[in-house]
Amino acid sequence: MLNHLHFVDSGRGGRRPLTFSRYAGIGSHRYPVGFSGDTHTTWASLDFQPYFTATAANVGYGWWSHDVGGHRLGSHDVERTVRWVQLGVFSPVNRLHSSNSPFATKEPWAFGPRAQAVVERFLRLRHLLVPTLYSASWTAHTDGVAIVRPMYHDHPRTQEAFEVPNQAMVGEHLLLAPITTPEDQVATIASVRAWLPPGAWVDLFTGARYGTDDAGPHDGRGRHVVLHRPLEGYPVLVRAGAVLPLAADPMADVREAPEVLVLRVVPGTASSTLVEDDGGAAPVPEVTVMRQRVVGAGDGGATIELEIEATTGRPVGRPREIWVDLVGVASVDEVTIDVGGEGSAGPAAAPMVVGPADDDAAELLAPALRISLGRVDTALGLTLTVTGVRAAPRDVVDDAFTLLAAAEIPYATKENAWAAVKRLGGIDLAQELAALDLPEVLRAALLEVAATDPVL
Repeated sequence: MLNHLHFVDSGRGGRRPLTFSRYAGIGSHRYPVGFSGDTHTTWASLDFQPYFTATAANVGYGWWSHDVGGHRLGSHDVERTVRWVQLGVFSPVNRLHSSNSPFATKEPWAFGPRAQAVVERFLRLRHLLVPTLYSASWTAHTDGVAIVRPMYHDHPRTQEAFEVPNQAMVGEHLLLAPITTPEDQVATIASVRAWLPPGAWVDLFTGARYGTDDAGPHDGRGRHVVLHRPLEGYPVLVRAGAVLPLAADPMADVREAPEVLVLRVVPGTASSTLVEDDGGAAPVPEVTVMRQRVVGAGDGGATIELEIEATTGRPVGRPREIWVDLVGVASVDEVTIDVGGEGSAGPAAAPMVVGPADDDAAELLAPALRISLGRVDTALGLTLTVTGVRAAPRDVVDDAFTLLAAAEIPYATKENAWAAVKRLGGIDLAQELAALDLPEVLRAALLEVAATDPVL
């Protein structure tokens, strides 16, 4: 009853009703946001959080706020705090909190410069993701599809989807495989076992591709992988073909639709949806459907076609800056844009400026080539065609060096492993690394780096 009264009261004066509610049993999802209780500051508590959040979607309870970082008891642990914040960024609600103990503080600068840099980076990313997360919120509101949900919601007839209880889908196209255990102290790498549904998946932060668009012999089954990440990384993969709508400014007011919209294109074939609204107490959705497809990928480069349907619910005459970021792309030959069927074409030059993305989105996410479309009215719809698209090569040698440099093993072992990566591949590399005295997790991480592909 108190949840109900607080919720109704919060909507007075034409505001949108929202309350931070205590759990009162099944049915409490009527009064979001739910509070899961005072989390213990332990690895076991962190490990339970993703399972809790995803599984609650089974009873329609998708909005959960956890005490990110741990609330009480437990102990101080820099690595665990960083991993908890990384999980929080991809949760329905991200709220750092603790008891009033002077030793339980959650300010990023209280955990040392390396941890501070990682936490600040992910907190900025959370704000860039607001358009993507808000679109997922509308789907939860209208269709009951939870923002964060177990893998078996999307793959109910695949046994493998039931075997990864901590893993989840976030929104339309993000796959989250959270790290909830400590890193190997010698290799300084953490790992997690994940299941990837059929198709190609691209690392949100590195651009490395796992799998192919072809289903292959295990059609419908997907595959299992072990993902290895240093403290700065986190296992979040994006479905190939996705278009992630992002804000350009992490400090912008999230109550307003972004004045500069970044469309982060992961090459492939799929459709994506952006939902915004007019800011009113009874919001009217503005729905933009985006469809992408890739044609060919020979020596002449691929062609990426991005169709943005005329936005429903959005009045004509409200243009804004649109940036299209092509993930993992090194160069293009030509850009053609058709706005509202009027036809506007030309080479890759102003006003369609092409160059490496170099803002907050570029700093926080995988390298991408940016096409600036200028001020465009999406209410009219548009078609963007990019020809001669060439992928940026994966720098396996450099990635391997980064892993080896951080490991606390003899220099000679590092040099031998690095030499093997530079001259070998496939089974030959696996056999060479097996003969070296490497921590198993480091050996596996090197093989993972060597096995991933460019985006195209």
